[in-house]
Amino acid sequence: MRRIFLLVLILISFGLLAGCASLNAADSLHNAAEVGDINAVKDHLKKGVDVNARDSVGWTALMRAVSYGHTEIVKVLIAKGADVNVKGFEGWTPLIGAIRKGDTEIAKILIAKGADIDAAITGLEGFAINDPRFASEYKYGISLLKRLRPQEEIAHQPAIPSPKLSQENYSVVKSDVDSIPDFKTASRENDLAIIIGIEKYQGLPKSDYSKSDAGVVKDYLKALGFQERNIEFVTDERATKSKIETAIEGWLPNKVKKDSRVVVYYSGHGAPDPSKGEAYIVPYDGDPNYLTTSGYSLKRLYDNLGKLQAAEVIVLLDSCFSGAGGRSVLAKGARPLVMMTDVSVISSNMAVLSATQGTQISTSSTEKGHGVFTYYFLKALKDGKKNIAEIYEYIRPLVEDEAKQMNVQQSPSISPDVEKLKGRFIIRK
Repeated sequence: MRRIFLLVLILISFGLLAGCASLNAADSLHNAAEVGDINAVKDHLKKGVDVNARDSVGWTALMRAVSYGHTEIVKVLIAKGADVNVKGFEGWTPLIGAIRKGDTEIAKILIAKGADIDAAITGLEGFAINDPRFASEYKYGISLLKRLRPQEEIAHQPAIPSPKLSQENYSVVKSDVDSIPDFKTASRENDLAIIIGIEKYQGLPKSDYSKSDAGVVKDYLKALGFQERNIEFVTDERATKSKIETAIEGWLPNKVKKDSRVVVYYSGHGAPDPSKGEAYIVPYDGDPNYLTTSGYSLKRLYDNLGKLQAAEVIVLLDSCFSGAGGRSVLAKGARPLVMMTDVSVISSNMAVLSATQGTQISTSSTEKGHGVFTYYFLKALKDGKKNIAEIYEYIRPLVEDEAKQMNVQQSPSISPDVEKLKGRFIIRK
């Protein structure tokens, strides 16, 4: 009898060890999916790790990969049988996760593989009711899902997806502002610009159209008389924290003159640091979990620009900093914040025009192929608006109306007060 009892204990022990090994293997798969290690993901799957295994909070490897924007890993996991309609806490699905991050590329992949759009819409509607603070964000997600719905579902008959929403044409949509005007302006020999546009990040979701927006802004400034040698143009993988620091704190101070007009444009993700209550630009290699070491704070930006011996400095931000979605990201486990620009750190020769206010999100338009803020900024220049106050007063109602059509609240902000800026900070002479 004793031998039988010992044999049972041994068998139980082996079972527990096997269970632990399986759990550890699944955890390793999840970790690899989260950090973007595609080789490790493939290796774990080859060894037989269950692609749909859940972790302690009910997540699968696919949910991890979607949450961190690892497109190629998403494809690998789906090819190995990952459930695209798996549900997590409160009905959270991979498609909801992709839409919440604004990652249309991954959303399209999930939809093409059978992700339930109606279930995602229902889930987002429930979140909007239960968490009204971020209702506008969830409503924006719903409008985005409706635009991504394949045409055959809309028409109830076989059809190919709308060309306008296909991946091949997604970044080449042409709008009226893409035709560069002839401003017939004189050369501006001493005026300088730093243009940063980050669309594809290292380990973060895309910021749709940010790179192409930066390119069009550069073309407009050249048409306005800025010289190529006086424009520092930094996009995607070149826009590391080190490169951004060098451009703002090295290149610009070395080039600036007392009569220089300086324009700094940024399109890409922003993020809040909950511990300090500060807003950060997120570089290509930035990590919202470690903003103090991998991000570039707005306060630091304004401090450095305020030290310039320049005539005027204009800062244009097509980003948002609450972490509530759109062109913003958030540290794992943190809650979105209301980020307020500290106007006290803005020098008297500086003006800041930003895409959003408070908890709002900065949106983009698939129809126009631009960030909404950048599109109307360029349109204002094309329509003859010359200084930053005129541009703000022109674009504010247009951006608000465009955002409302997507069930989102977005209203540009300006610092200092627009009345103090009238007649100053001229962009188009």
